[in-house]
Amino acid sequence: MQTYRLNVNGQAKELTVDPGTPLLWVLREDLKMTGTKYGCGISACGACTVHVAGVATRSCVVPVSLIGDRPIVTIEGIGQDRVGRAVQEAWVREDVVQCGYCQSGQIMSAVALLKSRPRPTDADIEQSMGGNLCRCGTYVRIRKAIKAASQQLA
Repeated sequence: MQTYRLNVNGQAKELTVDPGTPLLWVLREDLKMTGTKYGCGISACGACTVHVAGVATRSCVVPVSLIGDRPIVTIEGIGQDRVGRAVQEAWVREDVVQCGYCQSGQIMSAVALLKSRPRPTDADIEQSMGGNLCRCGTYVRIRKAIKAASQQLA
């Protein structure tokens, strides 16, 4: 066991866990932040996506020991920022959510995309969002919401 100091959504968190514990389980079990979802455990579905130092990261495969002092942003904190707020608002306006299980990961990936490419093309969206699976098939609404958020931010 080792003690870690994490910066999660702008707040300092200190906890003692095994160094190999995936960030996903630290967030969900130790910090009780359950918005980040467990999907596959092998970085294939995107449900566990969070931002680590601004980069969309699959938290199910990243051990807490590799985080260091890099800031973590989860779905619980993404709305604190202009782009995150715009994406969340577009998600609601475009009625993206069906079952909702994958949507926190979808939103986290969409925010990362818009921060790197404020005016994404369809190809940019396909490439950036391709690792996020939606069993309900809301991909058309996801693309529409990303474009709506992009327009709102312009």
